[in-house]
Amino acid sequence: MEENSKILKKLIDEANQIVFFGGAGVSTGSGIPDFRSATGLYNRENKTSYSPETMLSYDFMIDHPEGFYAYKRENLHFPDAKPNAAHLALARLEERKPNTTIVTQNIDGLHQKAGSDNVLEIHGSMQRFYCMKCKRDYPADLVWEGQGVPRCPACGGMIRPDVVLYGEMLDYRVMGKAQSVIRRADLLIVGGTSLVVYPAAGLLQYFRGEALVLINRDSTPYDYMATVVFNEDLGDLLDKAIG
Repeated sequence: MEENSKILKKLIDEANQIVFFGGAGVSTGSGIPDFRSATGLYNRENKTSYSPETMLSYDFMIDHPEGFYAYKRENLHFPDAKPNAAHLALARLEERKPNTTIVTQNIDGLHQKAGSDNVLEIHGSMQRFYCMKCKRDYPADLVWEGQGVPRCPACGGMIRPDVVLYGEMLDYRVMGKAQSVIRRADLLIVGGTSLVVYPAAGLLQYFRGEALVLINRDSTPYDYMATVVFNEDLGDLLDKAIG
């Protein structure tokens, strides 16, 4: 670990434009489960006949809103989750090197809670909700602390999370910004993601910089492209390398 942290620290110190691209593994240290591991969300015991992918789809939200929100409240609400060592280290990195951008697949808002400002959430955020009818914004507490299907007090429309559900396209504006910052970066650090979910994993093709670092417990389909691969704890490594 000590030698690896020195290698990563040197790459960070020499870089001017840094992008960190992270997945579910960034937040597991905060008690938020990932999706595809043996203990992940998709492998949990399910009380219904629907798959998690179905219950997290746009069509399910429209056709079965009660079931959609019951599943969200039971499986995607973590009120006690706090930023872990990885989030806090990345916030320190941005403070030290302002030309640092975080591109995240996570929807938990923990990067912002840790103090990071330059965050692109390509799958949206469960910290934001809006009315599907009149587009008014609503705080997350209105949904999490309520019961049943949340309705807009102004027009009666259903309030939905500002996240990308199965069956929906990623926000082209956010994806465009992510492509742009990755294309300009001279150091791309990828952490906590298996890089098997597209189109998010395809963002790596835009990197033209000097060093690509992959940090993940398991191997990824992009290991062959990396300058260096670290198969160890993300939070510990970032904490030691960034200081």
